[in-house]
Amino acid sequence: MPRPICILIYFAILAVFAVTGSAIFIGDRLSQSAQRSVGMAPPDLPAESIILCIPPDSVDASAGYISGWLARGTPGMGVVLLLHGVRSDRRQMLGRAIFLFQSGYSVMLIDLPAHGESSGDRITVGYHEANGVRSAVHYLAELFPDEAFAVIAVSLGAAAFMLSQASPAPHAVVLESMYPTIENAIDHRMQQRLGSFGRLLTPLFLWQLPIRWGISPDQLRPIDALPALHSPVLIMSGAEDRHTPVSETQRLFDAANPPKELSIVAGAAHVDLHAFDPKGYESRVSTFLHKYLCNGNCTVKQSDAERCTQACSNQLVVE
Repeated sequence: MPRPICILIYFAILAVFAVTGSAIFIGDRLSQSAQRSVGMAPPDLPAESIILCIPPDSVDASAGYISGWLARGTPGMGVVLLLHGVRSDRRQMLGRAIFLFQSGYSVMLIDLPAHGESSGDRITVGYHEANGVRSAVHYLAELFPDEAFAVIAVSLGAAAFMLSQASPAPHAVVLESMYPTIENAIDHRMQQRLGSFGRLLTPLFLWQLPIRWGISPDQLRPIDALPALHSPVLIMSGAEDRHTPVSETQRLFDAANPPKELSIVAGAAHVDLHAFDPKGYESRVSTFLHKYLCNGNCTVKQSDAERCTQACSNQLVVE
């Protein structure tokens, strides 16, 4: 074989190993836990600290726990579970929690598994985090059996909620900046950093899922869980979000069951939508929750969800 061809083959093999090694290194860094001390709740959110057990799963063979805060609002107003985004913790949701608590709602903020003060060795982009969501929903249902409850979830938190298929189902759900499939999520992030070449790396990251966590890409498709969700849902995203473009947010909306609402926030990228426009966010979300959590007009049992939704919709007056 001519020497120039041998040299080309050598460098091609070297390049393959370099790219593969880089993908493995990046995958390892991205999946490392984001644990940190969170501390006490601030004075304007009089919350108690909670610790909930979570059962083992295929990612973590030992039982774990999630940490969080619970602030009790006005009885009959409903309860809201708040779920943060990737590599963050419950403090990301403080702005939302304070405005909801001041409106009368009880609120619970948790650190997802492998985040904040919760246990967990690896971030699994929603799969193992769903275990923590199930535990939180079960806890709220037992603690507030006669209250309607909602979930407000951001990015990773939204994916974890959808993948959890938690029971009982909430009376209202707000999903913010959620990826439809793990393939979409990786594709867009790679393109944003490396241009069109980045898409070529997506298979190298998907290939690591069963090796690292024992799960397949088919198990990380929140969009596939939407048809099974029969709670009223508000889907939100930024108009300039390059991680989850508007076209993909529209796909999520199309997959959801009615009643459903869509809110595209002008000028916002993949950012905290409440921090981006607090007044606009609070107005939009308050109106949505007013419909489906009864706003103090009634208390409910889980089996009464449809009756409550209909009653509150009839009572709502828009000026």
